[in-house]
Amino acid sequence: MEKNSENLVVGFDAKRIVKNGTGLGSYGRTLVNDLATDEGLQLRLYAPDKGRDDLRNQIADRPNVTFCYPSRPTPRFYWRSRGIVGDLRRDGVQVYHGLSGELPVGIRKSGIRSIVTIHDLIFLRHPEFYHWLDTKIYAWKFRRTIREADHIIAISECTKRDIIEFGDVSEDKISVIYQSFSPRFSTEIAPELLESVRQRYQLPKRYVLNVGTIEARKNILLAVKALAHLPEEISLVVVGRRTEYSDKVLEYAKKHGLMPRIKFYHGVPDDDLPAFYAQAETFVYPSVYEGFGIPIIEAVGSGLPVVACTGSCLEEAGGPDSLYVAPDDSEAMAAAIRQSLVGAEGREERICRSRDYIRRFEGRDVARQVSDLYRQTLKNQ
Repeated sequence: MEKNSENLVVGFDAKRIVKNGTGLGSYGRTLVNDLATDEGLQLRLYAPDKGRDDLRNQIADRPNVTFCYPSRPTPRFYWRSRGIVGDLRRDGVQVYHGLSGELPVGIRKSGIRSIVTIHDLIFLRHPEFYHWLDTKIYAWKFRRTIREADHIIAISECTKRDIIEFGDVSEDKISVIYQSFSPRFSTEIAPELLESVRQRYQLPKRYVLNVGTIEARKNILLAVKALAHLPEEISLVVVGRRTEYSDKVLEYAKKHGLMPRIKFYHGVPDDDLPAFYAQAETFVYPSVYEGFGIPIIEAVGSGLPVVACTGSCLEEAGGPDSLYVAPDDSEAMAAAIRQSLVGAEGREERICRSRDYIRRFEGRDVARQVSDLYRQTLKNQ
């Protein structure tokens, strides 16, 4: 971003920046690092504690970026949901950005302008994937937050439509600003690191990759079923947090003799993840519903063709040259994967066009849109 002479103090909800390795944490870290190149912004990251060193240290060490913690002992939940407002006022914060769909109570009354990023409303669109009590809590937080917010960022047109439908929010109050992805996924990796990762994790020679929490909504069972229709030398590598759904997937794989071709990896360090992408043949993302799907962008940036599912926003993320199938059609999934394996006709051309498509998600452009929104929101006060 170009240097901007206007000095603007922006506060962020940084809990997930210092605690979440993927998903919402990645969104916050990537956005803050890109915004930090604008020296006209003073960025203050508010977290209830220091969290994980490895995640906190991913934030660039710049003079205009400061981590802020509670000024006095207080319950973490209370501070983040209410007490933080006093610290924001003390620190002269002009705009506060809730990066993960939440804003503190009282932010509107404080006079501080507020923006919230809403990633998805899956708990309202598909409540069957959540405990009933969680859906009630999430829905209450959502409706309270949209009342507090001066403006809303939706990370896809799909999420924008859901906000309008479920929140009865005016379209003028919402801006669609896509997520950006870390440039490390499009940077060439040293051969020795690739080999190190392959040996440490005993990666298969040829594999299809999936990255994401192993839960029912992510629908990785579809890819497991598709594996039965693919050549024997093709394996499935799944990187993500384990849940009870993992047992269902493993039970199916055992029953159908697919276990030797499936590898699950939990707790993979963030630094190793690009090497998993770089050595795969294709990427599968069979989710039933998503707000955006950042792993798709990471995969394309890594030079992989993508096979995903229809029904939500994944076509927005992957673009017209990725392949899409119904979330319950394992044979179509297998056919799409075959079209994406090394040597398949048109594979390289689709990869090239997809990499051109995801340029719209590059960090500097996304950060410029967000910083412009900060300034416009303050101007409209």
